[in-house]
Amino acid sequence: MNFNTKVHFDFMKHRKTFFIASAVLVVIGILSLLLFSMNFGVDFKAGTTMDISVGKSVSQQEAKEVLAGAGFEDVTPVIGGSDSSRVSVRFDEVLEQSETKKIEGAFSEKFGDHVSTEVYVVSPDMAKDLGKKAIVGIVIASLAIMLYVMIRFEWRFAVAANIAILYDAFVVIAVFSIFRLEVDLPFIAAVLTTIGYSINDKIVIFDRIRENLRFGKFKNGEQLAEMVNQSLWQTMARNIYTVLTVLIIAACLFAFGSESIKLFALAKMIGLVSGAYSSICIAAPLWLVFKSKQKPKAKQPAKTAV
Repeated sequence: MNFNTKVHFDFMKHRKTFFIASAVLVVIGILSLLLFSMNFGVDFKAGTTMDISVGKSVSQQEAKEVLAGAGFEDVTPVIGGSDSSRVSVRFDEVLEQSETKKIEGAFSEKFGDHVSTEVYVVSPDMAKDLGKKAIVGIVIASLAIMLYVMIRFEWRFAVAANIAILYDAFVVIAVFSIFRLEVDLPFIAAVLTTIGYSINDKIVIFDRIRENLRFGKFKNGEQLAEMVNQSLWQTMARNIYTVLTVLIIAACLFAFGSESIKLFALAKMIGLVSGAYSSICIAAPLWLVFKSKQKPKAKQPAKTAV
């Protein structure tokens, strides 16, 4: 059956290659998580974060010397990106109020009376509770999306979509684990928004597949694969433009945003690229695999005239 769409690349023909490549990435991610776990930030690991504004430009070496003078030699301060007057310090233990006051006093002695501090403390119980809620949030979002797709389409679409969006979420987690990037609450927000944007691409493709399926008759798996491939190319431009629009915004946030939002933007960029890939190379081929295994309906016997 010809859909009059120019096909530049046959995705369905190479679906096994995509499945193998995706599986390899998943295995690498699992090994990284088992060996190194995640680089949890203060949101998921007990500790104290201090944001110190000194009112003038400060170098990392100067901040390090002040902290060493206050008795904290093993910490590495971070200067706040475009705002060189802001110092962020992460401690792996919960500091007493006297200790934070000592640090604030040391910076005041060095830089004057314009020093101000913000202290963020996470207790062990709070960190554990935040971790559980983050996992529950991702699971609930995935189940809700699966239920929505199952109601709107059919179970094959739902299962294929859910496998693909869980793959997208895992890719973001795996990349952060492999490169030891810090995981905090904005990271969880990035994972959840990745799931949302990812399902949008898949719905567009599945809607076109369902439409072509409704108005065509397919005698074998080859014709079905051709229809899926044509459906992908019919929706390719729309999906690319949608992803590029959000990707440009995320890239701008990463390039020009503050330090606190850079990792959120990076996670978003990884999720967008993974979502575009999984929509074409995982979700649609998976649906084709499920559909190809569907047993044909038995023909009803013709009614004899009485």
